Amino acid sequence: RNNMKPSPTPFPLGPAHLVGIGGIGMSGIAEIMMNLGYEVQGSDMRESDNVLRLREKGAVVHVGHTAENVVGTSAVIISSAIKDDNVEVQA
Repeated sequence: RNNMKPSPTPFPLGPAHLVGIGGIGMSGIAEIMMNLGYEVQGSDMRESDNVLRLREKGAVVHVGHTAENVVGTSAVIISSAIKDDNVEVQA
């Protein structure tokens, strides 16, 4: 008999970090992922209504981009608005 507990999410994934989480597209993706039970965090260049809304729902959102923001995450999801030389993309 299999004693493994089923994943509450469609597929197992540790914390996901969304670079550019405050944008209209990425904030929507973050909210959907949170509604599905995923642990979501992210970063954006500034505070915004989207950032505040995601924080209220339980997401950790950093203002500013640093390599340290992605430490311990299992996935980094990058907005198309983020350039390839972004420190979080490079980390």
